[in-house]
Amino acid sequence: MYPVNKPQSFFHLHLISDATGETLLAAGRAASAQYKDARAIEHIYPLIRTEKQVTKVFEDIEEEPGIILYTVVDQKLARGIDERCAAMGLPCVSVLEPVLTVFQSYLGTPAGRRVGAQHVLDAEYFRRIDALNFTMEHDDGQLPANMDDADIVLVGISRTSKTPTSIYLANRGIKTANIPIVLGVPVPESLVDARRPLIVGLVATAERISQVRQNRILGTSAYEPTDYVDRAAIAEELAYARQICTRHGWPMIDVSRRSIEETAAAIVALRGKTR
Repeated sequence: MYPVNKPQSFFHLHLISDATGETLLAAGRAASAQYKDARAIEHIYPLIRTEKQVTKVFEDIEEEPGIILYTVVDQKLARGIDERCAAMGLPCVSVLEPVLTVFQSYLGTPAGRRVGAQHVLDAEYFRRIDALNFTMEHDDGQLPANMDDADIVLVGISRTSKTPTSIYLANRGIKTANIPIVLGVPVPESLVDARRPLIVGLVATAERISQVRQNRILGTSAYEPTDYVDRAAIAEELAYARQICTRHGWPMIDVSRRSIEETAAAIVALRGKTR
């Protein structure tokens, strides 16, 4: 008998870092790559250094439970993350802790516990931190008035990977904002009038978006499945998004079969052509 191809499933992967999150991205993607029938929906939380920030992160995790990986050198914050995960019954791993334990055992001295110590504090590092701060402040349509301060603005309907793609680009020093397109709601005038940023529409097939949305509503009652995952309704949303992008001359990228890295590379290539 020939093996039957299993449909691809999705799971949420939450990455909490007190620095840029690149260590977690590498570790999470290396592990995820071993599971060909399961795709991670990445949620990256960089620069998490206070209890208040951790609380906000877990509000998001409660909506979309999954695996939690973290690199937080502050031991009090790390314990708080462990305790919250245990209370929610979710698996979590401190990615650096086992490595630090080995180093401490061999070198005979505890680690200095310096946040972001792996980064050289040069102009490139500060550019990336600045981009990350900007991107987090301009996620999901926040602060739409100053779109001209962005390098790139991503637009698209819900579940077209706007946020993870934005953070991936920010990790490379590119200030990226993202704005949701909602059926029947015009995009902000500040976006239409913006002249500096490259504005890119992210689209996908209705089937792909429906699959991701179905995964999102598992374990939460925040969405009404009838409308949120209905393919005909999603097709209408996509048609509206394409219409807006076409009207304003914004290029579109289909993310249906692209990884976050591939989408980001395509956006950077577009940026190079428009400069």
